[in-house]
Amino acid sequence: MTTTNAIELKQICKRFGKVLANNNISLSIRKHEILAILGENGSGKTTLMNIISGIYRPDSGHIYVNDKEVIIHSPQDAHTLKIGMIHQHYKLVNVFTATENIILGQSEQSVLHLDQIKKDIQTICDSYGFKINLDQKIYSMSISQKQTVEIVKTLYQGADILILDEPTAVLTPQETTNLFKILKAMRDAGKAIVIITHKLNEVLEISDRVSILRKGEYIDTIATKDATIAHLTELMVGQKVPLNIQRSVPQNTKRRLTVENLTVTNKDNIHVLKNISFTAHSGEILGIAGISGSGTKELFEAIAGIQSATGSIIYYDQTDKPITISGLTPQKIKQAGASIAFVPEDRLGMGLIGSMGISKNVILTNYKDRHISITDYTSHKKKAEAIIQKMGVVTPSTEYPVRRLSGGNIQKVLVGREISSQPGVLLVAYPVRGLDINSSYAIYNQLNKEKERGCAVISLIEDLDVLIELSDRILVLYNGHITGIVDARKTTKEELGILMTSDGDNK
Repeated sequence: MTTTNAIELKQICKRFGKVLANNNISLSIRKHEILAILGENGSGKTTLMNIISGIYRPDSGHIYVNDKEVIIHSPQDAHTLKIGMIHQHYKLVNVFTATENIILGQSEQSVLHLDQIKKDIQTICDSYGFKINLDQKIYSMSISQKQTVEIVKTLYQGADILILDEPTAVLTPQETTNLFKILKAMRDAGKAIVIITHKLNEVLEISDRVSILRKGEYIDTIATKDATIAHLTELMVGQKVPLNIQRSVPQNTKRRLTVENLTVTNKDNIHVLKNISFTAHSGEILGIAGISGSGTKELFEAIAGIQSATGSIIYYDQTDKPITISGLTPQKIKQAGASIAFVPEDRLGMGLIGSMGISKNVILTNYKDRHISITDYTSHKKKAEAIIQKMGVVTPSTEYPVRRLSGGNIQKVLVGREISSQPGVLLVAYPVRGLDINSSYAIYNQLNKEKERGCAVISLIEDLDVLIELSDRILVLYNGHITGIVDARKTTKEELGILMTSDGDNK
């Protein structure tokens, strides 16, 4: 297998104000290879890849593509050089079909021959094992289906060098396995593939080499066959990191939320949740497990007041007073006296406003009318500063637009904001998505602190090993109904896998 370089970077530097994102970074990306880029949040991984893909221009340094020095001014330049990047936040038009998104902006022809285009796209899909309905609208797709559209779109553009930013962030184990199979087929066909990720087990499984960045600087590149999780973690952080979750035994638990016969129906009049019933207790972490499309998203959004549903949802305050929140909006839930915080799966689309800084995103959670006083703003700025300090957010200021932060730092802002409200119920969907391993374990321990404070934590985590280690009980969804609620201390990944992919006992 060839070791010819597809891309070589020499002494790349990039600064944003006072933040030196990349400092004299030199590394290579080879053809017939999957290269993993590792580093803590804010280490410069995404910035470096954005330079390669033409989103940013380096302040200094040199880029070579196929041994020829190039200047990449824009994504169009990258496209011409057959470089494509699949971002964490997909750039798709929701009301268009998969085919329409794939060809959007691609053709210079005045007349598009859709039948032939579909055949060409299907040939790409068949070559690598993609399964996609080319006539399906984006808004009706799961996260993994949208990702597939993005990858096929990049290949349809003719990319030979593919960069994937956190490609498995919200994929189920089954979806991840399928993606890895496809990536390996692409590598074997001669593509150069780069993945930015924080999941070290997956790095060991999928990559050929690993390059590590720390605080904007290049540390080392090692062959994956010579790597261990402990060594990679130490290279990323600069010191040994204890990788264990301090799970405490639930104390003085009380009912905090009861859900009875909850049903959610989608636009096609299909029940995506069917008569769901369970109780979440203060002082415990109730884990949620389920494959894509099982109803986990709808469950969280129904409890948070974002998704319309039938059935009963009752919140119990500190005095055990019942507060019915069924059918209420998030604002009315708060006005009723129920303290519920929600970290959604879609952090920029639903959780935060990307064009705003951290301070203004904090204000959003307490917005009551159209008038925000200077005193209110000063208070929220202090809260933003506290979140930055507590969560270790890397940002130039509290007013820096959150969409310009790295994916992991965006997640830290969202999780930190919701935890800061000290809720009675904390709903968290993929709380460590995009976070490095050090920050992930800090979040896990924060969730435990919320539990010990008396909060009822309901957490959806894609890593089943972590879900078992962190949770007290685990509720499993399949095809819109509960297939089991198990003791996390006694269950296994195998048992959860069976419950996640079959009707189980249909409890």
